[in-house]
Amino acid sequence: MITAEYIAKIIAQALAEDIESGDITAELIGGDVQASGSIVTREGGTLCGTAFAVEAFQQIDPSCDVEWAAQDGDVLTAGSTLCTLSGPARALLTAERTALNFLQLLSGTATTASHYAARVAHTEVKLLDTRKTVPGLRLAQKYAVTCGGCYNHRIGLFDAFLIKENHISAAGGIAEAVAAARSVAPGKPVEVEVENEAELEQALTAGADRIMLDNFTLEGLRSAVAHAAGRAELEASGNVTDETLVSIAETGVDFISIGALTKHVRALDLSMRID
Repeated sequence: MITAEYIAKIIAQALAEDIESGDITAELIGGDVQASGSIVTREGGTLCGTAFAVEAFQQIDPSCDVEWAAQDGDVLTAGSTLCTLSGPARALLTAERTALNFLQLLSGTATTASHYAARVAHTEVKLLDTRKTVPGLRLAQKYAVTCGGCYNHRIGLFDAFLIKENHISAAGGIAEAVAAARSVAPGKPVEVEVENEAELEQALTAGADRIMLDNFTLEGLRSAVAHAAGRAELEASGNVTDETLVSIAETGVDFISIGALTKHVRALDLSMRID
């Protein structure tokens, strides 16, 4: 999912946005001045985005060297050094903000995912992200979710069906929508969102691969698990919070989708220090 070409492209876009016609502050430093430094974390969390940071420094100057003391997915403690840096002082300072922006955002995403995953580790449920991502950074954030121990839902509108209320209404019903999906893109996963047990039965009868139980109560989720009896995968969605997560997981659903994994992410507090 994450390729070197993808990373190079979005880093180039980010650097162009930041530098535009030139880093006038970096020009205060002589072009031949060399420097070394490090990136440290001020708080604990889960690291993600190392390749993005390296790309930022090396796009500015390929002679920049980054040596990592931790890798994506590693658990960090406050005050630890993530990497050491060396290279032209101008290049290190020009790339600093872009490198940190990606490291902070993706580490924040991974940290949130890790927090949620740890809370339901005693169950068999898999936690899924959604399409509620930062525009232009979907693949990066979905990668970060996996670094934190959670899983990806569909990547976009192209790789799986998610038939919701408006689709059902426009298609003429659940059975009609599922049949159309099988015709439009045979082999693509078909998921149907339902709001009650009657719709659940319709989706099961129609042969949906997965059924999203939208805003079901805990009792409703348990009943749905018993009713489906393994005929389709079941995904709980809606009103999933830190307080409700464990109770939902313990109902026996296969998946829980959580928009907050990527939508409400808080950046990890990192900083770069020049020696």
